[in-house]
Amino acid sequence: MRLHPNSFGMTVVLSFMSAMGPISTDFYVPALPQLAQDLQTVPGKVQWTMSAYLIGFAIGQIFYGPLSDKFGRKPALLIGFSLYLFASLSASLAPTIEALTGARLIQGLGGAGPIIVARSIVRDLYTGVRAGQQLALMSSIMGLAPIVSPLIGGLLAVQFGWRAAFVVMFVIVGIITLVSVLFLPETIRERMQGSFSVRNILGSFSIVSRNRVWWAYMGMQAMAQTGLFTFVSASPFVLQRVYGLTPVQFGLAFSICSIAFVGGAWVSSRMVARKGLDYAIGVGVTLFAIAGIAQLAGVLLLPDQLLILFLSELIFFGGVGFVIPNCVAGLLSPFPERAGAATSLAGFLQMSFSAITGLIVVSLIRDSASPFVICTFVMALGSVVIFWLSRDMRYAIRSGAIR
Repeated sequence: MRLHPNSFGMTVVLSFMSAMGPISTDFYVPALPQLAQDLQTVPGKVQWTMSAYLIGFAIGQIFYGPLSDKFGRKPALLIGFSLYLFASLSASLAPTIEALTGARLIQGLGGAGPIIVARSIVRDLYTGVRAGQQLALMSSIMGLAPIVSPLIGGLLAVQFGWRAAFVVMFVIVGIITLVSVLFLPETIRERMQGSFSVRNILGSFSIVSRNRVWWAYMGMQAMAQTGLFTFVSASPFVLQRVYGLTPVQFGLAFSICSIAFVGGAWVSSRMVARKGLDYAIGVGVTLFAIAGIAQLAGVLLLPDQLLILFLSELIFFGGVGFVIPNCVAGLLSPFPERAGAATSLAGFLQMSFSAITGLIVVSLIRDSASPFVICTFVMALGSVVIFWLSRDMRYAIRSGAIR
């Protein structure tokens, strides 16, 4: 039995493939302080396990998109799943922080495949606003992962230690792999011409990078992604060490933020059909601006009030639900024959930016939330600036006036 394009089953499978990102981070985020103690290392080195995943993810995206454009979506999927499962087992057995970091790098290389292919499949099957609806619906379903994962991760850390998180990752992705192999059809319609080579990959990236609307959507998505990742990587140390939350309390707080993301994506999936991609993105960047200003003011004026920081982060997470799925649809729309390349290049740039920013922010954290709050404010401001500066260009491209 094969899944049909407009079926709920197809949406669920693609959603769980996309959820491999939050599964790979959120399950072990509550245990980061415990991990640092167990492996006798410092927060900066623990952050490398998070950034190594993103670096591997960024590098992997360079190849999975063009690979799936040339040979099909399912071969790329199989490569990604295999690397991910191997790395998860290796991480669960890692004796040192260096070994864990290496395993996370490979895990990122593998995890990039299913996420990139899921977005490429959406571009194979849908276009424009319909693609935005599908991606927003997938984000709503995918949002279950960051809601449940921190809670489970916190409980696992308390009961079994940080290694249990990687065992659970292996089991979950093993199930996703089996379902994808058995029931997911090959969806590519127009394969990339020419041989699969570095030269042709760079050629596809060159074509994508000359499209100005792609840069606008990619930039806004990068700001949202980086703001989100900075919270994911910095919040375990800020909320547990600065504000004194336990791993389970932290998992609950993180889950509530994820509910805000799901709510934003759910509202966006309905709004975009009536108002369009850019209207929904505009709502998202407005929420970013509100969150960034409120959070910065709260930490500067009332640094001991966790509630202000937390409520501001809820607003930011809600904005992410509007911005990311619709920006993905926007940057893919000009490239029906290069959906993989367009997704890969965007993902590489975004993840590289997020990884570097996350390392800097965590290295600056001492006894205050200020470093990651300032980062949130800067990302919010950046998304607003890009949205307004690119407004006329995006309209002109949509109307066909320029290319």
